[in-house]
Amino acid sequence: MNLPTEALQRAATEARGLAMDAVHACSSGHLGLPLGCAEIGAVLFGNLLSYDPTEPRWLNRDRFVLSAGHGSMFLYAWLHLAGYAQVGIDQVKAFRVAGSHTPGHPENFETQGVECTTGPLGQGVANAVGIALSQKMAAARFNTADHTIFHNHVFCLAGDGCLQEGVSAEASAYAGHNHLDNLILIYDSNDVTLDAMADASQSEDTAKRYEAYGWHVQTVDGHDFDALARAVGHARATKGKPHLIVAKTLIGKGIPEVAGTAKAHGEGGAKFIDAARKALGLPEKEHFYVSPETHAFFAGHRAELALKHAAWKRTFEAWEAANPELAKVLHDGVAKRVHSAQELLAAIPAFAADSKIATRKAGSDVLQPIAGVLPLAVSGSADLYGSTLNYINGAKDVTPADYAGRNIRYGIREHGMAAIMNGIAYDGIFHASGATFLVFADYARPSIRIAALAKLPVVYIFTHDSVGVGEDGPTHQPVETVSGLRVIPNLHVIRPGDPEETAGAFASAFSRTDGPTLLALSRQAIPLLNDVPVQTRREGVLHGGYIAHKETGTLHTILLASGSELQHAMAAAKTLGEGVRVVSMPCMEIFNGQSAEYKEAVLPSSVRRRVAIEAGVKDAWFRYVGLDGIVIGLERFGFSAPGNYVMEKLGITAQAVVDAARSLK
Repeated sequence: MNLPTEALQRAATEARGLAMDAVHACSSGHLGLPLGCAEIGAVLFGNLLSYDPTEPRWLNRDRFVLSAGHGSMFLYAWLHLAGYAQVGIDQVKAFRVAGSHTPGHPENFETQGVECTTGPLGQGVANAVGIALSQKMAAARFNTADHTIFHNHVFCLAGDGCLQEGVSAEASAYAGHNHLDNLILIYDSNDVTLDAMADASQSEDTAKRYEAYGWHVQTVDGHDFDALARAVGHARATKGKPHLIVAKTLIGKGIPEVAGTAKAHGEGGAKFIDAARKALGLPEKEHFYVSPETHAFFAGHRAELALKHAAWKRTFEAWEAANPELAKVLHDGVAKRVHSAQELLAAIPAFAADSKIATRKAGSDVLQPIAGVLPLAVSGSADLYGSTLNYINGAKDVTPADYAGRNIRYGIREHGMAAIMNGIAYDGIFHASGATFLVFADYARPSIRIAALAKLPVVYIFTHDSVGVGEDGPTHQPVETVSGLRVIPNLHVIRPGDPEETAGAFASAFSRTDGPTLLALSRQAIPLLNDVPVQTRREGVLHGGYIAHKETGTLHTILLASGSELQHAMAAAKTLGEGVRVVSMPCMEIFNGQSAEYKEAVLPSSVRRRVAIEAGVKDAWFRYVGLDGIVIGLERFGFSAPGNYVMEKLGITAQAVVDAARSLK
């Protein structure tokens, strides 16, 4: 391969200069990676990656994920040089300034060319696995014998911090087992972490670890253009395994005073940049400098990339003409054209009036017609399909032999599962859902938080939602988990109170496009609330909260509940008699977003006699009952016994609601 080495070296030098100037200007940031990996950026963005800055979401582009998101100036510098309009020189100068497209860590919804929101270390590695999986699934569904429209690669740049985090290990093991040979992970191996030299905290052989995962591994000089290009070429040509390229680099290269030390990681080298810029041959008085030669080189490269893109477009148009139904499915997925919640509800049969089933079982029944309506919905589980019951019946597993399946077996890897789901969502074709027990949401929480931040429409089907789990005991009985998740902005936490509310919950989740939804479902059977019309229950969930039992006479008391405790509030209302209203509150976040008029109609502020019941910690409910009300909940962990016995002994009963209501003045 004949590389334009002189042009690439000039671009690498100038990218180093952009990073130095940006970090110095705001006195904040991380210089080590942008300087140490400049040659990697040059050979990727200047030669090897397929992309089109005029169409950042081109379907068959190579993806580049910066897992080590603290080195964001690396990505911004190369997006600028590559010609992404949203990362002009004014944005590079505005690094870490409020309102810019160059925030401290890359955010996918903020900056064109940024594939994933990264920063928490290891997330990007797992996200890249998810993107690679998504692309494999897309190729299996949409490529035909006559037209190949998906044949790209996913690149990820990660450092020691990313590979020390457990989430990357979970995802890497999954990638190896599933032969994701379209994934190329470049390991910036510089022997340094933030606090100290890497040998202070690690002594493993990372290359051998990845070989054990089932990866193809190469080690190269990360500053050698030819060696990097050969390694990438070999990775692209080698099938059957994902690829790790261990790139040995010098952190902070270009600032001799700190290069190769932990001081180079952050902005420690910024005070030496004047001498460093001079030594690199950059103009002393012209900061944020990009030479005419570099601009011309990338203009020529963009022209070559545009020809590749145009050739692909011709293939794509021929594929569209030959496969109009497939094309509609793909276009709808990319455009996030989903069925409305009402359309999804119309596809779900009503439950038999005498049903008494767990909401996890109701969820299984609901998922099947939804999957029939949504061809790009996929459902995974952390080795718990037999308990979470979210397997799409009649569909195959996703396997290396056939990526066209719809059921993804993540293994016992909750954090990896959630981060891989984020990657599938970032790729923007499939609607990802995944399942485990609710108590293990804490294993997945960092990825759930990023999904909420990045506005990813993923669905968490988390079962065994309370002390009603029973005999498994307090390790598996979540008491604080639901409330702990409710505090994450933009995450909808829905805890349905019967099978028909479960239908509404799934319809809400799978029709949402601007963020994630977590469904908290019961292990134990609960009855249908047949006194409430089916549509009232289903559509009530879409409002977050609704009147499940309308008072007779003058309203004087309001009972609130969610999930399996709704039945107790309904029973208590019958005992208490006239003037008592029951409000089902399956999703506080959705309810809080309703109009003031709707909220007042459901919870009139004049009625201060209020009791809430939920088999969990109490705190979230005081927003609705106020200082005058009572919350029946838990202030302790559970214990091992049959679920009904645990509930009764902990006071989660209809009688407790009656007693509390009668005690109110």
